[in-house]
Amino acid sequence: MNATWLGNRKLGLSLVLLLAALLLAASSWFYIQHIVIPRQIVEAAAHDHPRGNLSDLYPRWLGARELLLHHRDPYSAEVTREIQAGYYGRVLDPARSGDPRDQQAFVYPAYVVFLLAPTILLPFAIVQAVFYWALWLIMGASVLLWLRVQRWRPKNPTIASLIVLTLGSIPVIQAIKLQQLTVVVAGLLAGCGLLLVSRHFISAGVVLAFSTIKPQLAWPFVAWLVLWALSDWRKRAGLIWGFGSTMAILLAGAEYVLPGWTGRFLSGIAAYEKYTDATSILAELTTRAIGAGLALAVVAVTAGVCWRLRRQSQDSAAFAWILATLLAVTVVVSPTASTYNQILLLPGGLLLGRNADTFTKKQGFTGFACMLAAFILFWPWLAALTLTGLSLLLPPASVQRVWSAPLWSNMMTPVVVLLLLAPLAGTVLHEQR
Repeated sequence: MNATWLGNRKLGLSLVLLLAALLLAASSWFYIQHIVIPRQIVEAAAHDHPRGNLSDLYPRWLGARELLLHHRDPYSAEVTREIQAGYYGRVLDPARSGDPRDQQAFVYPAYVVFLLAPTILLPFAIVQAVFYWALWLIMGASVLLWLRVQRWRPKNPTIASLIVLTLGSIPVIQAIKLQQLTVVVAGLLAGCGLLLVSRHFISAGVVLAFSTIKPQLAWPFVAWLVLWALSDWRKRAGLIWGFGSTMAILLAGAEYVLPGWTGRFLSGIAAYEKYTDATSILAELTTRAIGAGLALAVVAVTAGVCWRLRRQSQDSAAFAWILATLLAVTVVVSPTASTYNQILLLPGGLLLGRNADTFTKKQGFTGFACMLAAFILFWPWLAALTLTGLSLLLPPASVQRVWSAPLWSNMMTPVVVLLLLAPLAGTVLHEQR
């Protein structure tokens, strides 16, 4: 009798949490769709800012189309102007002070065109619509993949809540609205993780190679897995063979369709960092000099931990922890502090959710710090919910005065996730012994 009552109580609590997740997610989407976007439209009209399709997929799609169909250099100034005409609605004019600084050039490795090749004969409107819904599926599937990697099997209502909160988080919403290829990279990394824990090493290497279409996000993950594979070559050599052979094919194929592309790609990255004034999250929170020093320190500590864990089995808790931690480190030290990059915090967030009891039992100053960290992590949802409620009572102009409230904790979120993952290292390293 007591067991039945307890089971019903847990089910009821799970359903309440699912309803709460739905409310928070719906509020976040309402906030973006009915508060942020209308404000952007008003600001654009007031300052003559151009607005076109605003799809981050478009520069890559058009570059792939021009290269594969017309043999034009996607890195060229001519193709960049054509990209601007679609993305912004017109070519950017340096004489207009209100024009965006981001040139929307084709700043990707040339082999990204092979992923986009099946779409280049279709009208972009169709590609855009299909890609939009594909991103939803990728992010939802990523939750399931990371749960498998971490060997966490919560009840179905809890899984549904995690998926809903993920799809209703501001970084994910922004990535989907902008149609960012970061979502594809995040999905590929999740797929690679699942293939590794399933011992499909060659396939994992192939998937890992395709994730390098955004090198700054994938290469920390790649570097760790190469070290991990080399540490037990007899068992893990398939990962190296799968990754190395796929990268060789991608690089050779890119060189065939666009000889000498690497130099233009590197020049494009250097130009991008200048005209966007790209900075890391650590630099945003401190200064460029201090941020660079902190980034080096974080990388050094992470490298030391990776070296210590290099022999861990893919079935271990340490392996799941280091994958989540590496992605959090990537977001923290990445040279661009774009909000949508924070979708890489997903495995870290899931790991923290699974170990929530570890933090809720803390007392004193540590307990207060954990409560503050939880508040920072949930602030975007709570602020979006508040603004959504206020928008039902107040004129839009009044609500838009504080439109940025859900973003106030934006730069702190990756740092908080990383700091919360760090204490779990003690448990992981203890298990290693």
